Amino acid sequence: MIVLGLTGSIGMGKSTAAATFRRLGVPVHDADASVHRLIGPGGAAVPLVEAAFPGTAGPAGIDRGELGRRVFGNAAVLRRLEGILHPMVRADERRFLAAMARRREPLVVLDIPLLFESGSAHRCDAVVVVSAPALLQRARVLSRPGMTQERLAAILAKQMPDREKRRRADFIVSTGLGRRHSLQALAQIVRILKRRAGGGGINRRARSAFRRGRHAGDRGRH
Repeated sequence: MIVLGLTGSIGMGKSTAAATFRRLGVPVHDADASVHRLIGPGGAAVPLVEAAFPGTAGPAGIDRGELGRRVFGNAAVLRRLEGILHPMVRADERRFLAAMARRREPLVVLDIPLLFESGSAHRCDAVVVVSAPALLQRARVLSRPGMTQERLAAILAKQMPDREKRRRADFIVSTGLGRRHSLQALAQIVRILKRRAGGGGINRRARSAFRRGRHAGDRGRH
């Protein structure tokens, strides 16, 4: 089974890419969705987060707006929250991978927003980065409800620059050229990796070839 990491900076189209992988029949583990379950109604993380941040829990689980206000701009407080959530998300990911291995899935995707920043790339056989021009990225993000220039700047400050993510990627998919282009690039990646899975997986030589050629979505790099 090949494990493909999916990542990209905010506003680059990662959620759309994850949905496309699912439509192509590839199982996806969504780290953000795992967090939402953990802090949602009855979530396993709710009592732990409430103990660390009193007053954030309610009938609907953790109030994400209130929690966000408490951690926004405070690195120490954010690390405290991550210390609670990250191990639980990682355990959920391990259960997902074990289940997919039992099903003999040839390819699975780990959707991890801060894949490189969190040092999680080593858990993947290959990594695909979704990317778009900075102007398009900003336009997408600032159109979201409640988003401000200040908040966007704070988010980007925590993320590895897009150019560095592209440098580290095995595959790059440009999401600024339209949905059809993105679909074609993602479908090509699936075909390549499923062939590799059938041939025994990705060895060091194959991974080096990916990084040299990028194989899909390489058009429109910026």
